[in-house]
Amino acid sequence: MPQLDRVLARLESGAASQIILEADAPICCVTPTGPQAISQQVLSNKQVLALVGELAEADQKAAVAIGHGIRFLYSWNDQQWLVEQDGSAVHTRLTVRKYVAQADVAPPEPTPEPTPLPEPVPALRRYRTTDVAFDDAADSALAQERFELLLLEQVRRGAADLHLRVGEPPILRLGGDLIRMEDHPTLDDASVSRMVRSIMPAKNKAEFDEHWDTDFAHEITGVSRFRVNVLRDRNGVAAVIRTIACTTVTVEQMGITPEVQQLCALTKGLVLVTGPTGSGKSTTLCALVDLVNRSRHDHIITIEDPIEFVHQSKKCLITQRQVGVHTQSFKSALRAALREDPDIILVGELRDLETIAIALETAETGHLVFGTLHTSTAASTINRIVDQFPADRQDQIRVMLAESLKGVVSQTLCKKIGGGRVAAREILLVNKAVSSMIREGKTVQINNIIQTQKKLGMETLNDALMHLVKSKTIEAEEAYVKSAEKKDMASRLRALGYNLDGLAAEE
Repeated sequence: MPQLDRVLARLESGAASQIILEADAPICCVTPTGPQAISQQVLSNKQVLALVGELAEADQKAAVAIGHGIRFLYSWNDQQWLVEQDGSAVHTRLTVRKYVAQADVAPPEPTPEPTPLPEPVPALRRYRTTDVAFDDAADSALAQERFELLLLEQVRRGAADLHLRVGEPPILRLGGDLIRMEDHPTLDDASVSRMVRSIMPAKNKAEFDEHWDTDFAHEITGVSRFRVNVLRDRNGVAAVIRTIACTTVTVEQMGITPEVQQLCALTKGLVLVTGPTGSGKSTTLCALVDLVNRSRHDHIITIEDPIEFVHQSKKCLITQRQVGVHTQSFKSALRAALREDPDIILVGELRDLETIAIALETAETGHLVFGTLHTSTAASTINRIVDQFPADRQDQIRVMLAESLKGVVSQTLCKKIGGGRVAAREILLVNKAVSSMIREGKTVQINNIIQTQKKLGMETLNDALMHLVKSKTIEAEEAYVKSAEKKDMASRLRALGYNLDGLAAEE
């Protein structure tokens, strides 16, 4: 129950006419004798917004999250109450009072209709970088407001990414394409720097100043989480911000096959989700972890950089650690995890030899390990892992990999007909035949095994792409571009009557 419901009883009884929620002050009620404090605790800006956020519907939470443009109706005890902001985004002041519709009032003379409520998400305001000089903490708050309005627009349009570049207007990635926000002025170095630094944690500010790039997560409560990368290029400071849903996704929503879902029932082994940057690896892993969380009673430890999807413990106990915030590195967190009573460990990225080695050892010794790699096919994933090690260790690693690897899901995102994107997945499920191929270094034959073992749930990337073409989900040209085996894809598409003139030069 929202905490303010208890205070609304005062308004309903007539003892007070409105509630005042203000930063740096206690909760007050306006009574016939004047304002009266009804709590001893002085509220912070964050606490004011949290109290109001409990009353807001989903479509109003965006305004509450940024502390600007808050005005909505709240239903309680068969009556409506108007929640309205009075003040700036820097110093929040809100009032709650009984809402009386025009039809309920009979004044002696006609009066104007009540002011309509604002849009659920405030429209993006256009700011020019020369409008305001940024000199103090209030200016930092304004820079954050500008930035978060851009993020709200990113979410409203359903864009996967937002690019901020000096000399360009903000750029959105919509349906796989980059779209410039032409109605927004171009950005300069100072405005980009001030916006990203307004939300950047202190640790990341120091890291950026020293190394000139940094990664961190940012959240607008009730709207979305964002993965932020800040860098320098030849023009100055730049940033790429990726949208991450506030809620976890499920295997049903992601269309993950029952055979891949069965990997979540394993008690030990290594399961890899691979693909190029931006192919949705994190989202697929999120769905698999969510399935474990709903179906098992285990301890899951995730090691990420940064934390993207936030998991609430359901049947499982979930511990999420962020590299650079809760641990020094992937390898140190993975080594420490073995002393933390884990059943399942998720490693956000297997990025170096030592991390891969520890992950393999962990998977061999009775733990289920999920991880990601930037590879495009199952066979190339195995080769990438083996090639990380010196030549004199590679035979040993092949043996370890043959024993511990249980499945590889290699995916790429394709543009859907009519808008949006869909994942095409190559699925390798490791059986005795695949283990033998890995052990003997015959990874070139793995693709043949996948093709002949479809009944077990395996699927090549080309088969997945062809299924999407035949179901009219993606265009034939898109399937050809995304294919890793273009000659085979070209011949299969031509057999269906598709003309690939202009594209087949890549063969």
